[in-house]
Amino acid sequence: MISDQRAPLQQLPAMTYEQMVEKVRYEGAYPTRERAEEAVRLVLAGLGRQVTGDERVDLAARLPLEAARVFTGQIPDTEPLTGWAFVKDLATRARAPLATTRWDTGSVLTTVATLAGPDLLTRVLAGLPGGYALLFGRAELTRAA
Repeated sequence: MISDQRAPLQQLPAMTYEQMVEKVRYEGAYPTRERAEEAVRLVLAGLGRQVTGDERVDLAARLPLEAARVFTGQIPDTEPLTGWAFVKDLATRARAPLATTRWDTGSVLTTVATLAGPDLLTRVLAGLPGGYALLFGRAELTRAA
């Protein structure tokens, strides 16, 4: 018996890597493409150390190929960081001021949020400790005690 089933089409990212960097450059008001790309690489590498499981695979599939390589090229940490600890870790790695790193993080992660879409972003945030929603441009909702 011959099967007519075909492999599902692989979802292509909504933008190219160059478009992603330009979007981050515009959103973050970076003076050069190179500065925006530094931010993209720093933040995606950091995010790759935090996101695990199916959400990691699904998010990588929605990123442009070069961005997905930076993201998946990292081994997830055994102890996930809170949103603020994530920013402090990135600042230490980049040897940059906290305020600059917070700006970089928000500029990149709001673009990642657009690429991920609302459903996947909700799943990603559910798997991360508190403090990441604002970095992705979402309100941080907490439950009443």
